[in-house]
Parts: sequence; C-alpha cells; structure tokens
Amino acid sequence: MTRLRTPAGKNARLPHLGRLVAAIAAVLSMAIPLNARPSAASVTAAESGTCEGLTAMTLPDATVTLAESVPAGRYTSPDGRVLPSVPAFCRVHGVAKPVPNSSIGFEVWIPQQGWNQRLLMFGNGGYSSAIDFPSMGGLALSAGYATVGTDTGHTGDDPDVFRQGAANPEIIVDWGHRAVHETIVNAKPIVEAYTGAKPRYSYFIGCSTGGHQALMEAQRYPDDFDGIVAGAPGNNRVALNAGFLWQFLRNHTPGSTSDPIVPAAKLPLLTSAAVKRCRGGDGGLATDDFLTDPRRCSFDPASLRCPAGDAPTCLTKRQVQALREMYAGARDPRTGEQIYPGWPVGSEAPVVDAAGTVRVGWSAYWGTTEPARANFWRYWVFNDPNWNWWTFDFHRDLRLAQKKLGPIINATDPDLRPFRRSGGKLIMYTGWADPVVSAHDTIDYFRQVVRATSGERQPGSAAVARTREFARLFMVPGMAHCGGGPGPNVFDKLTPIVNWVERGAAPAEIVATKYVHDNPADGVAMTRPLRPFTCQP
Repeated sequence: MTRLRTPAGKNARLPHLGRLVAAIAAVLSMAIPLNARPSAASVTAAESGTCEGLTAMTLPDATVTLAESVPAGRYTSPDGRVLPSVPAFCRVHGVAKPVPNSSIGFEVWIPQQGWNQRLLMFGNGGYSSAIDFPSMGGLALSAGYATVGTDTGHTGDDPDVFRQGAANPEIIVDWGHRAVHETIVNAKPIVEAYTGAKPRYSYFIGCSTGGHQALMEAQRYPDDFDGIVAGAPGNNRVALNAGFLWQFLRNHTPGSTSDPIVPAAKLPLLTSAAVKRCRGGDGGLATDDFLTDPRRCSFDPASLRCPAGDAPTCLTKRQVQALREMYAGARDPRTGEQIYPGWPVGSEAPVVDAAGTVRVGWSAYWGTTEPARANFWRYWVFNDPNWNWWTFDFHRDLRLAQKKLGPIINATDPDLRPFRRSGGKLIMYTGWADPVVSAHDTIDYFRQVVRATSGERQPGSAAVARTREFARLFMVPGMAHCGGGPGPNVFDKLTPIVNWVERGAAPAEIVATKYVHDNPADGVAMTRPLRPFTCQP
C-alpha cells in the first residue's frame, strides 16, 4: 500500500534515547509485531551479495554513494557510536540533490534476511544533522523493518545550521521539510531494488523536531507514509522560538544577562507546590508526584511569596510577576493575540537530582547569557551577527519572521483531509511535564485539526469522533520532553500505529510505564493507561 506521488497540501537533539535507552528497548521488544508479517513468499531479502551493486542504481535526483554488506554482530555506526548487536544488513548511503545547492544525505538499512515488507523512518532532533543510528540498527531492524534516516541536508547543529542556512537558503528548505520527503521517495526504490519487492507499508516515528517532521509529512506529503507517530512536535516552529525568547526577556532586567530574575534553583519550588496543591484533584492519585492534567490545577506563584525580603524557599514580588508573565506565554503587545502559550504548571522542574539541581526544566530553554535559539533569529531571520534581542518587537519582528520563514518551516496547517483520504493514520503524543514544547500548543493544534477536518467552527463530540478515525492525540501525565520525568514515560509507539494501519484497530488505550530510576532492570514503579484526547476542557 506504499504510495509515490507528487507533494500535496498547503504551504532539541537526537531522539531522546539517552537515559532511557534500556527502557525504550524493553517496550520496543514488545512493539515489533512479528506475528503480523505479510506472506514471506515474495519478500525474502536478496542473499546473493547484490548489496554492493546498488551503487549502480539510477535515481532521478539522487546517487547511491555507498552500499555495503554488514555482518551480524557488534557494529560501529558511521558516526562512531557502537551498536552492540545488529542483524546482517545491507547499508546504503545516498545523497539527494533535488535542486541546485541542496545536498541531502540519507541512510537506508535493509535486513539481509526476513524483510517484513515495511519501511520505518526515524526522525531527527533539534537542528542536528545527526542520524539516529541506534534506532536504525535496533530491534526494528532485527524484526525485519528496513530502517531509514536523513541528515536533513546540512552538517552540525546550532550554530552551524543557522550560519549555513543564512549563506544557503536551500538548507533551510531541506531542514524545514524537503529532506524527509526526498529521503523516503528514494528509500522506497532502493529497498525494492535490493529485495525485489515493493514495500507494502511505510511508517515514520519522531519526537521533538522528529514530531515536527512527522506533522510536516502529513501536511505536505500525505502519500509518503501510511502511518505517522508525532511526539512532542515542535511544529509551530517560529512561535516556539519566540516563546523561548519571551521566557528569557521576562526573566531578565533589560540590558542585563548576568542574573535571571527567577534563578533555576527556585523552579523546583513551583513544581513541588503545584503538585502538592492539585494532585488527587486533577484526575490522578493523591500520592502522585506529578500532575495528570495541569489544566485542572489553579496554581498561583503568589502562594510562595516571601513574607519579607528574599530567601531560597520563597519568591519575591518581582519573581512572582515574572513567573505570571511566563505562565501566560508570549503575546503580541499591540493586538494581545497569543503568539505561543505558556508552559503548564508542573513542567518548571520535573526532574531534579538529589542535590536539588534541576536536570530537566524551564532553565534549559530560557537561555543563559543569551536566549535559547538566539542563532535562529540572528542568522535565519535577521541575518545579522550583531542582532540585539533587547530590541525585539513581538509585533513587528515576529510578523517579519513568520512571513520569511513560516511558509518553509512551520508545520501548522490543520487541514489533514488529504492525508485522511490517502488512508494515512496519525498518532500524536506529548508530555504534560514537557518544558521544551508546550503541551498547550500541541493541544491547540489538535483542536484546529478537528475543526478543519470536520468543517465545524465549534466541533462537538461527533466531530472529534470523525477526526479520531484517522488521527488521535495522547497526553502523557508527568512525562518530560519525549521521555523521562516523574510520570509513566515509556510506552509502545510502533505496535499501535502498525495495528491501526494494517488491521484497522485504532488505539483505544496505550499503557505507559514508569520504571524505578527509569531503569527496567530496577523494576516497575507504576503503569497508567493513556487514552485518546477528547478535546473537552
């Protein structure tokens, strides 16, 4: 059922395996639907050593620069990371050049035996060109998936991509949407040439920028993938970066970058106070150390106001005011329009170590001596190395940024009817304790999808039900950005989308697990069912 058509529609770093590699592996071992393979009669991978011959392939706008057979066992990936165990596979590296000044690197890894006639592409993280080789060479490859990744058309991370993009605007287009599309349309014939069979199903899984890529595919290229999983999507990209800038400016005295008004050390006070005030009344348990639905928590930082002066355990009047402005989110000073929503209560410092240091929280993305993603504004928006953030106008300058970059990098078109007509299925998810992509923004986008796909300005339960025939959003209590956090933060993402696409079994519930110390070897701390978001307050 894989499809190749022309584009349709309008217009933080590698996927977050890090601390959770073992936990993710534990559920992924259950996520590969081994008992749901198509007939093996016509899908046996080539065993005659023809992998190397793929360099002779002729592709319209791409070249296979390397094709090599990799034996089973320990493997050092192209970026130097060691994968402890991989099955024998055919590794293909290619470069797509769809337009002048575009150069998109991509990898396609095809199992030498037992291909299940499926493709699985993994998304990227932040602004990095790093390909997620651990996922490409993980359990999915062992279960028979041909796995795919791209460098998004540039090299390096922040600030490299911003400087490169300012000098070569095609890099911005590649990062924004073209690289994923060009990669998958070239991966499909490469896999067919090696296996002798077309892929029956194609899937995409990504979080953060990978979630952004996922939604961009559903919007612009609705025929590329049969099933898409979009986690914590940074799809409202220009506004998201404006949100980071807002946090920085509201937390600093104009002209002073040295001392934030609210130090990172006080963020745990907020999370702790909000959880203690609202847990048990937010849909969760009274013993939870996270919030199940922060929208049901009426927390005011003024409750922590110091009786006099300042102290590590309370907030000054000035700090209370700065925090209220940060919770409210970025707004246009002339129109009052919301630019980007604030982050939910409970996301201020969801992960704190034994010494009280914030490991995951707002402080990572409100900037240090300059705003987070300052290079986005410095190079891509203004192309001025001396850009001064203190003079930023959230009306004039934001409109300039949206006009210049929005059509290229924003994935905010809610009209997913072409994707629905194409038979595609979409699973979205995000953590309520995510301090990077506001959960409120993800919910706002899903509500727009419901309105756009139903044709109703004030959609009710029937409109939501129609949207849930092809797109569902799952909110994860206590989960931080793409994983981690005090709540249940590990769950199977692959099996639900495969079952939905191939069996018509829409996910009514996904079980999320919290492991002790986020380590499966230490046992299960709790499990919670995740159910589709209903759009009700």
